[in-house]
Amino acid sequence: MEGTIRIAGTVNESIVDGPGFRFALFTQGCPHHCPGCHNPQTHDFAGGSEVALDDVLREACRSPLVKGITFTGGEPFCQPEPLYALAVELKKKGKHLMAYSGFTFEQLLESTDPYVRKLLSQLDLLVDGPFIEAEKNIDLQFRGSANQRVLDVPASLAANAPVWNEKYR
Repeated sequence: MEGTIRIAGTVNESIVDGPGFRFALFTQGCPHHCPGCHNPQTHDFAGGSEVALDDVLREACRSPLVKGITFTGGEPFCQPEPLYALAVELKKKGKHLMAYSGFTFEQLLESTDPYVRKLLSQLDLLVDGPFIEAEKNIDLQFRGSANQRVLDVPASLAANAPVWNEKYR
């Protein structure tokens, strides 16, 4: 697979970045700058490091215990083309895919970048919306603030509207 992606880092075996045992890919660059952000070091678009997609794919699939991959950041949808290419290969390997975005599902659907919808088409779950410090709630599963939603992406795309994954409501 050709191409590179700018990342802040990875976590090879995470249990907090989505359901099950996961590989978390922290993309570099974020336009949202949410006050209280958990990963402010990922905001600078010039930060992090450029890595080959093949290297990320190899690392993500290294552990047989990892069943899912999470794209987080930063803002994954600022790099939809390389993430789409990676997602296609990960899906071929049977991985569950999830992403976090400070954009809402509705905003992502309005994007003029064709790779945004292509990336969405590969995802199983999406946690959408900006982190809002006033709505912070540590009791919420896989999200930081009450405004964020855990969406069933295939159902949301079929409905052309956000559909909650009821397990995480």
